[in-house]
Amino acid sequence: MTGAPARSTSASPTARQVWTRTRGLLLGLVVVLAAGIVIAAVRSGDHHGRLDPRSADPSGSRAVAELLKDRGVTTRVVTTLGQATDAATEDSTLLVTTPDLLTGPQQKQLRTAMRDSASRTVLVAPGAPSAPTLAPGVHVERRTTVSPRPPRCTLPAALRAGDADTGGMRYTTEAADAEACYPSDDLATLLRVPHPTGGDTVLLGAPDILYNDRLDQQGNASLALQLLGSRPHLVWYLPSLDDASATDGGESSFYDLVPPGWLWATLQLALAAALTAVWRARRLGPLVTERLPVAVRASETTEGRARLYRSADARDRAADTLRSATRTRLAPLLGVPATRAHTADALLPAVSSHLPTTGRDLRALLFGPAPSDDAGLIRLADELDALEREVRAS
Repeated sequence: MTGAPARSTSASPTARQVWTRTRGLLLGLVVVLAAGIVIAAVRSGDHHGRLDPRSADPSGSRAVAELLKDRGVTTRVVTTLGQATDAATEDSTLLVTTPDLLTGPQQKQLRTAMRDSASRTVLVAPGAPSAPTLAPGVHVERRTTVSPRPPRCTLPAALRAGDADTGGMRYTTEAADAEACYPSDDLATLLRVPHPTGGDTVLLGAPDILYNDRLDQQGNASLALQLLGSRPHLVWYLPSLDDASATDGGESSFYDLVPPGWLWATLQLALAAALTAVWRARRLGPLVTERLPVAVRASETTEGRARLYRSADARDRAADTLRSATRTRLAPLLGVPATRAHTADALLPAVSSHLPTTGRDLRALLFGPAPSDDAGLIRLADELDALEREVRAS
């Protein structure tokens, strides 16, 4: 009577199994990709960024540009220093939205263009990194909150606008002809410094009067239009790190472009993360013996481990486990010390002397390579079991 053919036990996954395991991940990737395309399409219209005259976002400045257009003022958006300095003429106003983003050489080049022209330059919230260079003699003081404030100065534009949402950076200067407006604790949040050539520089402590959602409050619109619309042309400069002039001269590094406050904030966040890790880390104490809530049969443990080996296609580990267990059980039966049970020079002579007539290749059986397939692993288990029975019976 012939036995039934052995059933294939290959652990190689089928195409259906691969699809079942990966379809969730693929579906997630498709959803993320589709969401990214939709968001990019939605934001590709009027969404340009903060203080951008093309942006209709609450923090954009499109409303100011439209009002200036109605008054006959043309607005030109530039993103490089070369474009900004070329456009700085006596009939233009240059608005610099983020002067602190400019490197040292860029600030000096811009200052030269401002001094040589009779244009008006409006600097939005310049801090300590840029104000001393772009407005010599001006000192930056501690920030204050943005709130409606009266002008309290003789600047015509401020008097006509009345109360406005000002604050942010505060400035002082020793220039006798400077006009300090909208003070906070006697420190100006809007400072106008005239040039000997006929132009002037206006330092605006906070950008709020230029935002779309703040333009209709207080005298913000009036103040913004008078500061930016005193000349027929407005050059709206949005500094960018992509500007080639930011790397000219080789004097600036990445850290030069990072405001000092960001470096301290990063250090504080790193320290907070370390403290949180120490606080929430697992405390490893001495080992404690616990009683298992249920009794698990040895056969169930064996079957569970076997399934894990099969799912991982780990025939080498399964073979090592079978051989190691067999050598451990054979050693005391053959008088081999337990410390040398896994040494071929000690175990193989003992097995050969105990079973002199065996025809097996004991070295390949007990210390050989891993089987190449599941059928070979099954044969190995059967041969190891037969060898152990013969030793016990002899």
